[in-house]
Amino acid sequence: MKTVRLQYFAILRDQRGASEETLSVDSQTVGELYRFLARRYGFTLEKTALRVSVNRQFVDWSTPLRDEDEVVFIPPVSGG
Repeated sequence: MKTVRLQYFAILRDQRGASEETLSVDSQTVGELYRFLARRYGFTLEKTALRVSVNRQFVDWSTPLRDEDEVVFIPPVSGG
């Protein structure tokens, strides 16, 4: 088990009902973590629509997770 700190923005924050949390997970990669969270919280965005950051660096979905990582899922946003 790893403990990860998560941050959510925009639609993911709305679907989760929170902007951040800390979880203990069995996921080995960032992609596995997102699949777990999508099932748990009903996220509707596909991975292809997101960027992901681990410890403040953009990474790909196969990046291994380590204990105490900070993971941020970044959906498309619009502004004006």
